[in-house]
Amino acid sequence: MTGANGAGKTNLLEALHVGTQGFSPRTRADAQLVRIGAAGARVALEGTCGERALRLEVALRGQEGKRAKLNGAQLRSAEQLRSEVSTLVFTPDRLAVVKGGPAARRAYFDRALGRLLPSRAALPVEYAAAVGQRNAALRRTALGLSTRAAVAPWTEQVATLGAELVGARQEAIALLSPAFAARADELGLPAASLDYAGEPPSSALLEARLERDVERGVTGLGPHLDDVSVRSAGRDLRTFGSQGEQRLAVLSLLLAEAEVIAERHGTPPLVLLDDVLSELDATRRLTLARRIGESGQTIVTATGAEALPLEPAQLLEVTPGRVELA
Repeated sequence: MTGANGAGKTNLLEALHVGTQGFSPRTRADAQLVRIGAAGARVALEGTCGERALRLEVALRGQEGKRAKLNGAQLRSAEQLRSEVSTLVFTPDRLAVVKGGPAARRAYFDRALGRLLPSRAALPVEYAAAVGQRNAALRRTALGLSTRAAVAPWTEQVATLGAELVGARQEAIALLSPAFAARADELGLPAASLDYAGEPPSSALLEARLERDVERGVTGLGPHLDDVSVRSAGRDLRTFGSQGEQRLAVLSLLLAEAEVIAERHGTPPLVLLDDVLSELDATRRLTLARRIGESGQTIVTATGAEALPLEPAQLLEVTPGRVELA
């Protein structure tokens, strides 16, 4: 998909993400998805997933909130679309997965966990809710409005769900690691690895630091504080990687996840690559093009067809308000 800067290529990719996942990769404020001055917005898509035909629709309108349909049937929430279609996206701000703080990596790998291990997709949310409840109980205790005994049930919840979350993260990262190393090596990032050293937060360990947690009003132990180290040849790329290496690492993560999803679920994800070619040399462009051409559907944006190293299956030209076959 080609077009001049500002023509709307990124908006089109964002619409595809909203229509298949129920949310934007750019913002969680749905009001920002509606054109200024418009009453609402709607994304409607038709396609296939494996052998099954799909009609997806997401609509946003004022105070009515967000509504989604699958093959004409109303869904309880737009996020249910994620269980039907997997979509992976690369945008320039995705570099935060490597160069940003631990929270960005935790969020990324917890979303990957949900796609790779759907039965445990709710674990990060459930664990975060338990930590939130324990923190609230800690603050009430510090103010003298409650007792330490009221914290205990939430300590048990945090320990139980935390252990499950650590185990699920370890499994997801173990699934991703071989493919990540292989795709990174193809792109010229040697000996790439993902290192997660999270430990389950036992009730005993949480109880041992109860006084400190009450004093601070927060739970100071658990997977909500963990990090995943993205490395190449032993170097932590957050600290010691160039921006080009960080970009290659994020791309390798995306390609690895696409590969694992296809292997585990039998259907490759939709892959959206926005402005991914502009900072790659010719050799890496060709390597990437060959890899994404092997399975599934990938949509790549570029300012001109000359940036594409291989002949695309379909070339679209985007101009403001229009998308046409080139």
